[in-house]
Amino acid sequence: MTERQSMNRYDGKRVFLTGAGSGIGRATAVRLVAEGATVFAVDRDTEGLATTRELVDDPARLTCHTADLATEDAAVAAAGAGVAELGQVDVLANVAGALRTTPMTGLDLGDYRWLFAINLFAPVTLCRELLPHVPDRTGVILLTTSTAATKAHPGMTGYAASKGALLSFAVSLSAELAPRRIRVVPVSPGGVATPLTMDKERFDGIDVSWYARTYPLWGKPGEPEDLAAAIAFAGSADGAYLNGTEFRLDGGSHV
Repeated sequence: MTERQSMNRYDGKRVFLTGAGSGIGRATAVRLVAEGATVFAVDRDTEGLATTRELVDDPARLTCHTADLATEDAAVAAAGAGVAELGQVDVLANVAGALRTTPMTGLDLGDYRWLFAINLFAPVTLCRELLPHVPDRTGVILLTTSTAATKAHPGMTGYAASKGALLSFAVSLSAELAPRRIRVVPVSPGGVATPLTMDKERFDGIDVSWYARTYPLWGKPGEPEDLAAAIAFAGSADGAYLNGTEFRLDGGSHV
């Protein structure tokens, strides 16, 4: 465990986490368990979840649930299973996402529907189902959006549109939940080295050199652990003044 993971900000906290089978979601699961959380980890990749469970400090505090959140029924079932396991959900962290990098003329409406199903409709469904179990005053909703929502990314029209919609949803939800003092934080990563983003075969017909513009000022994409540290901060009491505004994690790529 590194020095920055030695805190116990999540002792007694119960976290519902999606996308835990790889990348940022896996790093977040490892980080939160290291800080004392009990985590209900969701991903469509059963083997990926098993690997995540092997990596956490205390596997007994991480429950794996395999689900393809592209369907409403699966998201509802995952929420029900999470409530049954956790009881109360102190932090709902939506990290799961889908990416398609294709010129707009190469996408049909089915592609857009798939991207919106995972990047928007799944988080919305989980919020709807889990909010009755999120405590007033201390509960937190973390929604992983993207700098693609506000910065030009060629080949990502569907992805950017779905993440932009999620960003707008988060902002409005923060106002709606203000009477309950539940914080809603849209977290927007920039260029991050994950299996989803580093697979150059995904960039069909796109000049991949353009994406260097999404990297931090020091020229290299961030690591999932860097994002996990920021997500852990946002969901903890240390992030108490983060609410309803984009928490951009891009290493200065927007400067």
